[in-house]
Amino acid sequence: MKMTLEAWKKEYLDFCKNQKNLATLTLKAYQRDLDAFIGFYQLKSPSYKLKKISDEDVSEFLVAQYNNKISPKSLARYHSSIKSFFDYLVRKKGIKSNPAHLVMTPKIHNKLPEVLDVDTVARLVNIPLESEIAIRDKAIIELFYSSGLRLSELSNLIWHNLDFDQALITVVGKGNKQRVVPVGRFALQALKQWQSIALVWDIEQLGHIFISKRSTQLKQRSIQQRIKYWAQRQGLWERVYPHLLRHSFASHVLESSEDLRAVQEMLGHADISTTQIYTHLNFQHLAKVYDKAHPRARKK
Repeated sequence: MKMTLEAWKKEYLDFCKNQKNLATLTLKAYQRDLDAFIGFYQLKSPSYKLKKISDEDVSEFLVAQYNNKISPKSLARYHSSIKSFFDYLVRKKGIKSNPAHLVMTPKIHNKLPEVLDVDTVARLVNIPLESEIAIRDKAIIELFYSSGLRLSELSNLIWHNLDFDQALITVVGKGNKQRVVPVGRFALQALKQWQSIALVWDIEQLGHIFISKRSTQLKQRSIQQRIKYWAQRQGLWERVYPHLLRHSFASHVLESSEDLRAVQEMLGHADISTTQIYTHLNFQHLAKVYDKAHPRARKK
């Protein structure tokens, strides 16, 4: 019995989940991309045949997305999702060749990530500890900046992950990969202060580090809102969000240590080329300093 495109899609997503251990958000993105392509192709060819899908079909789909004002980055993601799916079909002998390999997508110009300077971070974390929630939120911000965690990683932390004596924390990153990251002394102090309150709040004894007064795990959206609140409260004009603190951590550590491989390990990047973007930030910073300081660089 020949499998339909929908059946292949389900089998492929199951493979990504169970064999490749892809994160839930990544799986949802793959599913959205494939649903969009399959819907487009079925509308174009109601009596479609899987083996008849060509590079022209893939190209027409991407052109249609482009005409809908989809960004080059999103187009590249669509293309990658479709290409990976068809690679799987080729391996499983569902089709003979991958039509997506013949299709080009627009070149993406990587935008350098924003970062906060050290003084701005110091201003942000200087939270007046006038309530239990303020103590919790200070621990959140300190840990983000101390260890460069992703939002999902911080939200899912439990006390068992944290080793106060060794100043280390174990996090589960993308693809369910574990890594151990150092925790700075200011973050450790903030966490110790918060722990005594958290253990009282944690009626359900679920063990999450960051919880609400209702004893529930603090969700990602709530963490984003708390950081935005404190940025405004501290009088910062910048749009402050969790990943901005991660970028700032990476840039500041790399600027001080010049150890790209260590920063890669701490961030949990699978490919060092992802980490290298922070070296461009440092060069950009040096160029600005040069322009301001060097006599021959000053503009009249």
